[in-house]
Amino acid sequence: MITSDWTDDQPIYRQLRDKVVNAIIEGDLKEGEALPSVRAIAVDLQINPITASKAYQELVAEGLVEKRRGLGMFIIDGARHRVLEDERRRFLQEEWPRIVERVLSLGLDRERLLAIFDEQEGTK
Repeated sequence: MITSDWTDDQPIYRQLRDKVVNAIIEGDLKEGEALPSVRAIAVDLQINPITASKAYQELVAEGLVEKRRGLGMFIIDGARHRVLEDERRRFLQEEWPRIVERVLSLGLDRERLLAIFDEQEGTK
């Protein structure tokens, strides 16, 4: 589910936050489910517990996770919907314009792209 394949382009706490968000999107982590403890995730991923804690605190600040005293961190109801909406909005505002620019620079047309999309969608 959450692996320790880190990159150098972002701080590890941010990458861990993104991995948890992706696990929520993919359904690997479900609403109401407990996250691994800070200590457990730090040991599993071989990172500093402070780094893991910072990632979890970002998730709390974003309203995706809640801390239950004495029990740990839990994914809140509605988190998946919120994450999907946020990721869709971010994609359309940040990534999509670059993709459209690249498509146009390559001279690709809608029909060809849609055919490729339909073909790939059919293989899933």
